[in-house]
Amino acid sequence: MSELRSLPVPDGLAGERVDAGLARLLGMSRTAVAAIIDGGGVQIDGAVVPRSERLLPGSWLEITLPELERRPPVVVADVTGLGLLYEDEDIVVVDKPVGVAAHSSPGWDGPTVTGVLAARGVAVARVGAQERQGIVHRLDVGTTGAMVVAKSHRAYTALKTAFKERTVEKIYHAIAQGHPDPSSGTIDAPIGRHPKSDWKFAVVAEGRDSITHYDTLEMFPAATLVEVRLETGRTHQIRVHFSALHHVLVGDITYGADPKLAATVGLKRQWLHAHSLAFKHPGTGEHVQFSSPYPQDLNDALTILRNS
Repeated sequence: MSELRSLPVPDGLAGERVDAGLARLLGMSRTAVAAIIDGGGVQIDGAVVPRSERLLPGSWLEITLPELERRPPVVVADVTGLGLLYEDEDIVVVDKPVGVAAHSSPGWDGPTVTGVLAARGVAVARVGAQERQGIVHRLDVGTTGAMVVAKSHRAYTALKTAFKERTVEKIYHAIAQGHPDPSSGTIDAPIGRHPKSDWKFAVVAEGRDSITHYDTLEMFPAATLVEVRLETGRTHQIRVHFSALHHVLVGDITYGADPKLAATVGLKRQWLHAHSLAFKHPGTGEHVQFSSPYPQDLNDALTILRNS
């Protein structure tokens, strides 16, 4: 059974192409949105539109979402290694392993954070799109580390606002190829869809503002361990920004990493870990911080680099 959503064009999406704007609005891939548009599932002011149509302020959107886009979290066997760093009546902070998505989506049938929590009987906030209920931020499938999920309505609202207003401190550790110069700095470069690939991102003039701060923690002959603080939270932000610096993350073959170095350190994904999260607790108002230790594959790669 399909779901019809009607809403005005948000001011922040005015001027964007329909496919790009709806991908941001719905939290879906651009490919999935394009399929809905091509099937006549998107109307603006009562008229079916093509992908290239521009969103105009004051217009009214009608979107018919297929059943796939509103499926509940798949309850899977609890074999993913997902750890719990903290839980109370408002939030649960998970230690997400590699190979687990934040939530279900078209093209992903593997394990998800929402699915594993459902399997464990952890009730999350029933706010947002059905397949993303409780989710206030995401980590890539290939990125590990600390991730907070809202259990209460007040937590969902407060955390979504905190992420939007950039008051959540997000610290990542990453290993970049080579030696960034300067050793500490800020990367301020807009990120948008890659001009030649629908599933990659790139620094592009028409992209959204994206700011990454980094500091060198340790240097090796072939690479550098950096601490990264995100001021914004764009998809693949750290990976894209370091690729743009010509210091792609070790193991990140998607963005041009050296496959020989990845093989040498035994990595099958990017060396990128969400090390810690800090924010104002939505229930108590206290400042809280949660940290995640490196998983085994990242530890092993780090040891090899230190001994090289």
